[in-house]
Amino acid sequence: MSSADRPADAPEHCPGTQSEEAGKAAACAGCPNQAACASAPKGPDPDLVAIAERLAPVKHIVLVLSGKGGVGKSTFSAQLAFALAARGLEVGLLDIDICGPSVPKMLGLEGEEIHQSGAGWSPVYVQENLGVMSIGFMLPNPDDAVIWRGPRKNGLIKQFLKDVHWGACDYLVIDSPPGTSDEHISIVQFLKAARVDGAVVVTTPQEVSIIDVRKEINFCKKTGIPVLGVVENMSGLRAPLSSFRFYGPNGEDVTDAVLAAAGAAAGCSAAADGGASSSGAGVVAETSVFHASGGGAARMAADMQVPFLGSVPLDPALSRAGEEGRSVFDSAAGSSGSSAPALQAIIDKLLAATGGSNGATAV
Repeated sequence: MSSADRPADAPEHCPGTQSEEAGKAAACAGCPNQAACASAPKGPDPDLVAIAERLAPVKHIVLVLSGKGGVGKSTFSAQLAFALAARGLEVGLLDIDICGPSVPKMLGLEGEEIHQSGAGWSPVYVQENLGVMSIGFMLPNPDDAVIWRGPRKNGLIKQFLKDVHWGACDYLVIDSPPGTSDEHISIVQFLKAARVDGAVVVTTPQEVSIIDVRKEINFCKKTGIPVLGVVENMSGLRAPLSSFRFYGPNGEDVTDAVLAAAGAAAGCSAAADGGASSSGAGVVAETSVFHASGGGAARMAADMQVPFLGSVPLDPALSRAGEEGRSVFDSAAGSSGSSAPALQAIIDKLLAATGGSNGATAV
């Protein structure tokens, strides 16, 4: 029996959800999933064949997971999709966060709708080689709450996998909600016949996040999903010094004096007109926003024997890119900040881990 057929919190001798003994075997006694397994349809799910056939042209499938909410999964998924597309690859981005879909906003696609063709549902395209699917395109009002129980959410996820026509896609990135519950169990079961490269697990440095992310990594191990690596997001705040305001002990604004001193300390000669050389331009400030009392993501990855892909600073340029629905790598839109090179290094490692091509165009 495949480990994907077992709930993540199943007992050691769980017969699996598709077994005739599901919910009835001795090992099922006391299991929180006993009633659900006993009433679930038995035997192979015929839709799994349709999903496998639909995803057969997709070369690489990457899940973006985290046990913790608010760590930047959707930001990472969106920028990963932008970066892969910029390298000349055909990319799909599937948002399975049914209750909190933020991908349409982060890809600049708010207000778009899904269209059907003879081949199935068509993704909404940001550009010719980057298509997106999300429940956000299906809501009449973006402020509407999706108040659905697990079976209905799982049914839509299955429909996304079975009915969306991605075509000959190089990478399908799947952005997931936080946790290790219904949607996660379902996506693992639905994808078990497809070629899933593995999962990128996103966290922030502090232990309150690391504790939950450890559970996500154990979920991957129990369900047979390879962990491609861990990304530490919001790893310190890094921004140009000139973007800060500075105040003295009595609340007085001392910004000009601080920037002038910083410019001088960096080796800049003071400009007579108070220009860039006397304003601290080019000086970057960095501080740790979150206290990594347990060593952060790098220590956790080493402890759990999974790859550490790198850290991404908390960068205002990255936040603006997400708000404006664009790529942080787009130099035409202004400064790409300090997060772009960090993300680029992580994506290089991810491409190497999945055996994907770098494409014809560098980010």
